[in-house]
Amino acid sequence: MNKKLSRKLLGRIIFVITGLAVGYSVLPAVWFILRLANVDWLNFPVTNTLLGALIFYLLSFIFLDPILSLLRKTEKMLLTISPTKLLFGSLFLLAGLILANVIAIPLYRINIFVVSTILPVVLMIVLGYLGFRVGTQTDDWRKLFKTRRGNDVENLIYDRKPDDNFHKYKILDTSVIIDGRIHDIVKTGFVEGVLLVPVFVVHELQLISDSADSLKRARGRRGLDILNDMKSDPDVKIENYDGDFDDLTEVDSKLLKLAKIIDGIVVTNDYNLSKVSEFQNVPVLNINQLANTLKPAVLPGEAMDVTVVKSGTERQQGVAYLEDGTMVVVEDGQFYLNKHITVVITSALQTAAGRMIFARPQHAQRGITSDEKTKKDDTKPKK
Repeated sequence: MNKKLSRKLLGRIIFVITGLAVGYSVLPAVWFILRLANVDWLNFPVTNTLLGALIFYLLSFIFLDPILSLLRKTEKMLLTISPTKLLFGSLFLLAGLILANVIAIPLYRINIFVVSTILPVVLMIVLGYLGFRVGTQTDDWRKLFKTRRGNDVENLIYDRKPDDNFHKYKILDTSVIIDGRIHDIVKTGFVEGVLLVPVFVVHELQLISDSADSLKRARGRRGLDILNDMKSDPDVKIENYDGDFDDLTEVDSKLLKLAKIIDGIVVTNDYNLSKVSEFQNVPVLNINQLANTLKPAVLPGEAMDVTVVKSGTERQQGVAYLEDGTMVVVEDGQFYLNKHITVVITSALQTAAGRMIFARPQHAQRGITSDEKTKKDDTKPKK
């Protein structure tokens, strides 16, 4: 039984239980108003209870779906509210209900149904709602209770809010989990916030790991292992999201909808998902795009102009620097100190300290080629 059917079944059970209570307590008054109180078989506790249950069971087919839809929207709205706001909202909601009951004490003594029964309920709804709305304004309450410290510059730093470019949740899709590079990227500290792994993504990984195809099975198990590694790593902030979207079938659509609801960023390696995210105005981080951006800007065989400024650590090496501070190690560059020469790149190396480029003088390369050609010509027999 899926989650949607279980919710409907639970809803109908609640409707039936409510009908039992309403039938037992309210129907006798209804029969009295309709002048049917003297009908013994009708105005009987068991009959009233069963009739109330039947009426509410039929009403469940009309009102249950709208109520469940409203509850889902409320749940999604609560997920977007921070725990601090929920705490203050609950406290002020309770305060509003207490205030409503205090105001309603004199109303209970007035022997008018509307004043003694309906008006107190309206008061509780209105004051409870107002209390919740006031309590959720936590930013103002923090400023009220916060102790001012330091100079004005420090106070501005403490009071500032994250701008629109900050998104707390980074929602991982299946492809980026299987890829595994996200774990190393997060450990470097370049990704802020919390990694969020929805339950439907984990379910897709499980389906892939149970596939009959050995390649897919290995990829799925790799993804599950990477998830467990990130979960056990204290440097990685990762959380689960147990919600699901029963009205959607594709995982990509669920990811985009979740990102819109919680104002998160989708992290993926899927090119098509990246394009769809951009079209739907959902922020996206593509790990492949990041890797392409970090590739060296120069390739072996390309030429560049540099000025050799000092000798290298190895024999006859010279060292030059690009405008961005990248070190260029020039072979035989010691002979060109403080000279502007053209070099040909032989290789590039990326290290933790930065990027290094290895090159040799362009005219030296040409000289070697011409010398080799001269030697070949000298070895030919002369006529």
